[in-house]
Amino acid sequence: MLMQSALLALGATAVAALQPLEVKGQDFVNPKTGNRFQIVGMAYQPGGSAEYDPKKKRDPLSDPDVCMRDAALLQILGVNAIRVYNLNPDLNHDECVSIFNAAGMYMLLDVNSPMPGEALTSFEVYKSYYASYLNRTFAVVEAFKDYPNTLAFFSGNEVIDKEETTEFVPSYVRAVTRDLKNYIKNWSDRKIPVGYSAADVREVLWDSFNYFTCSLQGDKDDMSMGDLFALNSYSWCGDSSFTESSFDKLVEGFENTPVPVFFSEFGCNTPSPRIFTEIGSIYGPDMYDVFAGGIVYEYTQEPNNYGLVNMTEEGPATLMSDFYSLRDQYAKLDFKKLQSLKPKGSTPKPVSCSPKLITVDGFQNNFTLPVLPPGAKEMIDNGIENKPKAGKLVEIKDWKVKYEVRNADGTVIKDLAVKPLADDEVNAPGSNTANLSAGSGSSGSSGSQGSTNGGNGDDKENSAAGHGVSGGVLALVMGVAALVAAF
Repeated sequence: MLMQSALLALGATAVAALQPLEVKGQDFVNPKTGNRFQIVGMAYQPGGSAEYDPKKKRDPLSDPDVCMRDAALLQILGVNAIRVYNLNPDLNHDECVSIFNAAGMYMLLDVNSPMPGEALTSFEVYKSYYASYLNRTFAVVEAFKDYPNTLAFFSGNEVIDKEETTEFVPSYVRAVTRDLKNYIKNWSDRKIPVGYSAADVREVLWDSFNYFTCSLQGDKDDMSMGDLFALNSYSWCGDSSFTESSFDKLVEGFENTPVPVFFSEFGCNTPSPRIFTEIGSIYGPDMYDVFAGGIVYEYTQEPNNYGLVNMTEEGPATLMSDFYSLRDQYAKLDFKKLQSLKPKGSTPKPVSCSPKLITVDGFQNNFTLPVLPPGAKEMIDNGIENKPKAGKLVEIKDWKVKYEVRNADGTVIKDLAVKPLADDEVNAPGSNTANLSAGSGSSGSSGSQGSTNGGNGDDKENSAAGHGVSGGVLALVMGVAALVAAF
């Protein structure tokens, strides 16, 4: 029986996992180290929103071979989080999530999709808020709540996109935030942050921020208050500056935020190719005291021309000049220092919701939220029917990339693979080195040379991590061996 129990314990801890993060005031915090977490993120939606179709039985996190290729490339960049917009909660995501987890990347997930009935609408929003819609959002929570690298859920994305949409939309977005938080409270083993991803429409930005982050009756545990506020901003274009881009105004406006604020999208593509000079400000003293990082838009090249990697149906994936430029900008940062920052000693308390917070004529200043639609309370209290299978991390045995990937100059990248990191280790530049050529548009720096699986330099250290096994598990194995010897 003792032997069996030890082996069960071994199986339960065999997969290395990222530490679930927590929100503390203005920061995402690793509860183990007490350090702040700065998001170095990537928008990840291969094929764009047009590719999402539940009938196709696939989404960005359902094909492990594709995820392995993309996780390896994102790991080389230094990315530590991905944002995924459109997900099918009924698919199995275990392998893809386990790959990104082992590569040291968290996930920020949208609960909506472009399909009819799967998102709030900007026009006549009250017609889109009903039980079957909420059922879809709760299903996404069910599918991803048990993964340790699920960082947050977005309750909405740019539902407020101009002044004309501010009359009724705010209260419905806040209601969805409330409903998601109540569902998570009842059915998740841990608290997972929920918040809104806003368009950078400055005329309504500050009212949007105030509306979603104020507290009803001053209650710090108000379930309708966002746990975070994110911003899709493209005001830094080309070789701009902290002031010319008006990023300084963003820091000034968000300075007293009671919740984490970060860019849920950034990366203006005019002019093109991009040079990403905003990286130094976002992750430097200009901004890191107020902003919790950001998410570059976007990984794959789509018709809107924001991509870092060009994908084709049958041919290889090809790195674009933006990939090298972003890599080179990240390489200038001191990531060890960046991820060792401590939270501020005190954080501003959320302000009480009041019409006085709203300054734009026509912006909703009534904080009475819509009541739950018929059937929604039963879902929150009892759980949804036909729940997706609970997600879990699984062991990945082969970390090699199966698809061909080429540099911008046409050369094939050899021995491309994900390098599994140790327990609780977050990805950073240098975690995975690959023999990339400089490529067109690069500054010429190709980074450190070496094997992408990290096995040549220190085989003994990486042999356990290479199978997702932590040092604690190795100790347990030795303990089991001792037990066997004793018996």
